[in-house]
Amino acid sequence: MRIEGILDRIHDYHPQADVEPLMRAYVFAAKAPELRLDTGTVAAGLLHDVVEDTHSTLAEIKDLFGGEVATVVDGVTKLSRIPFSTREEAQAENIRKMILAMSKDIRVILVKLADRLHNMRTLDPLPEGKRRLIARETLDIYAPLAHRLGISWIKAELEDLALRHLDSQAYEELSTLIARKRKEREGDIAEAIRLLESKLAEVEIKAQITGRPKHFYSIYKKMREQKKAFDEIYDLTAVRVITSSLKDCYGTLGVIHTLWKPISHRFKDFIAVPKSNGYQSLHTTVIGPKGDPVEIQIRTKEMHRVAEEGIAAHWKYKEGKSGIDPADQSFVWLRQLMEWQRDLKDSKEFLETLRVDLFPDEVYVFTPRGDVRQFPKGATPIDFAFAIHTDVGLRCVGAKISGRLVPLRTELQNGDIVEIVTSPNHVPSKDWLKIVKTPRARSKIRQWIKNEERAR
Repeated sequence: MRIEGILDRIHDYHPQADVEPLMRAYVFAAKAPELRLDTGTVAAGLLHDVVEDTHSTLAEIKDLFGGEVATVVDGVTKLSRIPFSTREEAQAENIRKMILAMSKDIRVILVKLADRLHNMRTLDPLPEGKRRLIARETLDIYAPLAHRLGISWIKAELEDLALRHLDSQAYEELSTLIARKRKEREGDIAEAIRLLESKLAEVEIKAQITGRPKHFYSIYKKMREQKKAFDEIYDLTAVRVITSSLKDCYGTLGVIHTLWKPISHRFKDFIAVPKSNGYQSLHTTVIGPKGDPVEIQIRTKEMHRVAEEGIAAHWKYKEGKSGIDPADQSFVWLRQLMEWQRDLKDSKEFLETLRVDLFPDEVYVFTPRGDVRQFPKGATPIDFAFAIHTDVGLRCVGAKISGRLVPLRTELQNGDIVEIVTSPNHVPSKDWLKIVKTPRARSKIRQWIKNEERAR
């Protein structure tokens, strides 16, 4: 059934329904093609507001639209009925239930993200205090969830909308400054694109090249974290190159580095080592035609589709299975969340760990056998040891990085080859809790300490 048909059926089903729920339904339907949701999920997204705002029952929904639609409506409605609160206990319970719902049916969170996006777009009429609470929750939880699911356009818009409500003065100032500076640099970017197009044509590489403005929040975050003034931020616009093949990605990189001098520490190969949400691209920053840094991203058409749509690009509801496939590497992070959230009883710690795990600055290291492992920035050899196996972590006495013995508090860096030294008689130290970064390591150390205390 087409979206228009679903909407007609909803209106026939409840012709006296309040206009606002149906308006929200139409907004959701308009975005559904970008999320690549199946018809049942679209119906659930349209219906959940009607169910919440009227006296409709799930039994009625099931009779009219089928069991699958009713299942998703039930999941979304249960999440919506958890009242938002500033109290950490209430918010923690809210998020725990969301994680559980995601693990059972990923469609529930896709509907919630679309719904949250509409809520953020229509936040202005609410009192300032309420707007700030919703914006903060969006920035802390929903934008990182969109990031983890790889849906970059939702993440970017949620972050920008949240910034507008949390720091309106900074948002307006940025808006003015960015508009002015982008106008100044438009010619430089256009010249770089023309030159690159010409050089790629010479080597018979077909590619689409565009300039992509960076969203406000990413610029705002960079200024704050790096303590830079706006005039020191050069990469307001990134150049994106979309090729037809993997081979052409690396061929394009060679052409770019022949044309302009690369900044060595700004090169990242996310094709060879994809991000945890499936994102793949080559990133390089070069000194452009006018002497200013230019950031360039290179990817294939399929990589671009995954980068924009994330889980929606390759997820489909099949054979009644809508939960998490244990073999799907895209959901490793969600399985980990499910594991450690059961062990964390303290609400403040749960929320803080969630924020770290949802939106990490990632580093990629290697085992001695060449396997790639991903960790949050600041992770140590102890985190690495527990990622290998709990027993390796508990018996860890030392570590070698690229063949050299290092202290256990050493922070892992991209490209490190890490080897763990163990001893059968060694036990963990409470001090390890001060230096580990991963929820798994922290949870296993605490669990061991509690077991030891009970045994005394």
